[in-house]
Amino acid sequence: MSEEIKKFKVTIDGQTTEVEPGTTILNAARQIGGKSVPPAMCYYSSLETSGGRCRTCLVEVSAGSEKDPRPMPKLMASCRTAVMDGMEVKNLTSPKTQEARHAVTEFLLINHPLDCPICDQAGECHLQDLAYENGEEQTRTDFERRTFEPEDIGPYIKLNMNRCILCARCVLAANQLTEEREHGILFRGEHAEISTYLNKALDNDFIGNVIDVCPVGALTDKTSRFMSRVWFTKPMDAHCNCDKCSGKAVVWLKGEEVIRVTARKDQYDEVQEYICNTCRFERKDAKEWIIEGPRHIDRHSVISLNHYQKPVETLRMLDNPEAKEISKKDEI
Repeated sequence: MSEEIKKFKVTIDGQTTEVEPGTTILNAARQIGGKSVPPAMCYYSSLETSGGRCRTCLVEVSAGSEKDPRPMPKLMASCRTAVMDGMEVKNLTSPKTQEARHAVTEFLLINHPLDCPICDQAGECHLQDLAYENGEEQTRTDFERRTFEPEDIGPYIKLNMNRCILCARCVLAANQLTEEREHGILFRGEHAEISTYLNKALDNDFIGNVIDVCPVGALTDKTSRFMSRVWFTKPMDAHCNCDKCSGKAVVWLKGEEVIRVTARKDQYDEVQEYICNTCRFERKDAKEWIIEGPRHIDRHSVISLNHYQKPVETLRMLDNPEAKEISKKDEI
């Protein structure tokens, strides 16, 4: 009989839970749930080696462990830092963390164009939500934004490199879902960009999933481009008979018309089951789908609220019943 693995206790913003050894601070926070979960623009739990690029999930580790309670000298990327037994972490309750998140948001927006009114990702864009909660009213930079020429990477996917934040999610998803590497990050520093080799088209059966993993509007669906704002459509769980994937997807309806098809995502906007290009791009007739019912959007965003709004400063029921809720006096 195998020995039972000893779990580690970790406290985040006064909320204590137990996790398996090797769990990152971010996933421990997600196990607790509520408002103390740091944002993540590059981390994706189903993609190997993801995380550590955007730095939006920085947290303050006020106590390293029970054996060594010294605080860590710098803010740590919660998606890459494993918990230790007795570790204490501050996210909402740390002024340094909030200041750093404002700074990271400002850096992400230095080159990002202000084209939310014409961007298909508007309403469900992670950077849009992050900017609304942590962004400044005006920029402090006066140099020109970096710009890229339009690039054709296939009949279904539109690449707008001007919007890219180099999170590398799409590259990792393509490496994981396809047999041959078709695109990646070219060049270095401020010249770095997502591209294909010699303008090669992305035509793998599952390459459309790079659209779903992209947190901004750098990769969008050509078949539904400019057809409707996302908050004017109705997301519905649906399935179909498909010999390439599970056929479980979300169809976005405007009236009786299928505007677009996406994979089903969890409350952290991560894909639960990847779908094929046939389901995503070619099945735009409602008769091809068996509608199961409305899809509830769990995460706080424009699409779930139908308007811009910062997270309400009220206490929420925790996902983990054993965790202690943060008190109002502990908040900033």
